[in-house]
Amino acid sequence: MQEVLPEGGVVRKLWIGETAKYREHVLRLDPESRRNRFAGGVSDDFVRSYVDLTTGLDAILHGFFIGGMVRGAAELRPLGVKFPGQAEAAISVEKPWQSHGVGSALLQRTLLAARNRGFRLLHMACLADNRRMQQLARKFDAELSFDFESVVGEVESSRPTALSLMREMMSDGHGFATAMLDLQTRMLRA
Repeated sequence: MQEVLPEGGVVRKLWIGETAKYREHVLRLDPESRRNRFAGGVSDDFVRSYVDLTTGLDAILHGFFIGGMVRGAAELRPLGVKFPGQAEAAISVEKPWQSHGVGSALLQRTLLAARNRGFRLLHMACLADNRRMQQLARKFDAELSFDFESVVGEVESSRPTALSLMREMMSDGHGFATAMLDLQTRMLRA
């Protein structure tokens, strides 16, 4: 499944040194999108601390970039030693880019990264009224379980193959080249 992204948009990994771009993205989320991302209202200070913590953990971040700015992001985070082979995914997309295939493209890339790291089960939690995330999870055959105020989607992944590893390696190479060209362009304009 290949998503068609808005013109000029690219999905790629966030590299070391791009923490500020991720932070700016999360801070730009409108109140509803921020509430959906964090399962409740959170302050700007919370967001800043969260981003600093996330980039210091074993999280793998993918971003949707337009014009050098992150407008959507996906996090893949291992659940830890107590839950081997399991990880959590979280997605955020700024309002103007919602319903344009961005979330699907981010989740697709996150699922590939999870598969290639041996995560057999990917958890996605959201609020019960977050229909957009539930629809996205269903698109990738997630099994949804409903609780009082939340929904947890679980997606099982296949084992990594030489082809899946090559797909990620090629995506990372293309993403890195794109990031370097963007940096060079911005430096020449400055």
